Amino acid sequence: MASVTLAESAKLSQDMLVAGVIENIITVNPFYDILPFQSIDGNSLAYNRENVLGTSEWTGVGSTISAGKAAATFTQVTTSLTTLVGDAEVNGLIQATRSNITDQKAAQVASKAKSIGRAFQDKMINGTGTSNQIKGLLSLVAAGQTKSGATNGSDLSYDLLDETIDLVTDKDGQVDYMMMNARTIRSYYALLRALGGAGIGEVIELPSGATVPTYRGIPIFRNDYIPIGQTQGTSTACTSIMMGTLDDGSMSHGIAGLTASGSAGVSVEELGASETK
Repeated sequence: MASVTLAESAKLSQDMLVAGVIENIITVNPFYDILPFQSIDGNSLAYNRENVLGTSEWTGVGSTISAGKAAATFTQVTTSLTTLVGDAEVNGLIQATRSNITDQKAAQVASKAKSIGRAFQDKMINGTGTSNQIKGLLSLVAAGQTKSGATNGSDLSYDLLDETIDLVTDKDGQVDYMMMNARTIRSYYALLRALGGAGIGEVIELPSGATVPTYRGIPIFRNDYIPIGQTQGTSTACTSIMMGTLDDGSMSHGIAGLTASGSAGVSVEELGASETK
């Protein structure tokens, strides 16, 4: 008697399904735990960036003020408003008949929200300020606030980290964050292991309960949108490390995200049925 074949028996079985969406591309964005967002109204946000401090001088009684007369100078910067949006369209028949395991509409909306989070993280670094993009940190940082390695690039070192930290003077030397590509974080761990006894487990806990590594008490955040193909001399495999401060609510220090006062964060708008589909 012939036994039933594997192929034939498969017709009477069903593949095992997992309730929910399996996220096979995972990007962790812990920086959102600490990045403040400012709500604004109007057509754009204009602010003044300090260039040079007003001068001062030591004088004796009755002396004439001369060197202490130079005024502070500023550069006015305007950030125009733009929209980061995605459109999720789900056929009504698919939603009605194939949402028993995973809600089709909810899955598409969740995916769009995830895409928006990644797009913001990308342009926060690489945005050009054109084509409705925000202006990213790579283009916002002044030339005098950068520290380069050797002429043709160099390996990560503690000296380079320390020298870059010294450039952050916005809050009298306080540094609120570092941002690195995952490749750079691996290089940092290699430096720690080479010390023989240094604790790779030195971390800081974020408000969400997640932890990130630290250097000199400064949290290090992973951002894989920081390019690792930058050019320095003859090297074309260089990268950047971002360091800085966060806005403290005064809108006079550090960075912050901008969001509309009447619609903060990621909002979902139900567009209803299409009359042509």
